[in-house]
Amino acid sequence: MASTVQFDLVSPERRLASYPATEVQIPGAMGDLTAMEGHAPTITSLRPGLLKVVSSEGTKAYVVTGGFAEISATGVSVLAEQAVALDEMTPAQLDALVADACEAAAVNTDKDAADKAVADLYAMRAQAGI
Repeated sequence: MASTVQFDLVSPERRLASYPATEVQIPGAMGDLTAMEGHAPTITSLRPGLLKVVSSEGTKAYVVTGGFAEISATGVSVLAEQAVALDEMTPAQLDALVADACEAAAVNTDKDAADKAVADLYAMRAQAGI
């Protein structure tokens, strides 16, 4: 059996997950990364995307809109702005996330970052098949 790390995912509303994982695929703001046991300590910001966790139970995916991930040799803690298990995400919820991002892009002074957030949500939608 592969070595595991403790995976924890929390959002302001609730704790979504806490279990041992063999790998955590993170949508980092500067690029995707995979954390496994023995990973160098890292803190990264998240972009909107799918966070995937591989464990003995299989692979579970979560929609995240941003936040931070702290990776250590023994664990991965993700503090998400918003997070929903992919199997609980509805098309209407995803439409609302996209609409919120479009509204923010319309008034945001950092147009590049706002437009990237919208593009990331559309890319995540395609990846998720929703």
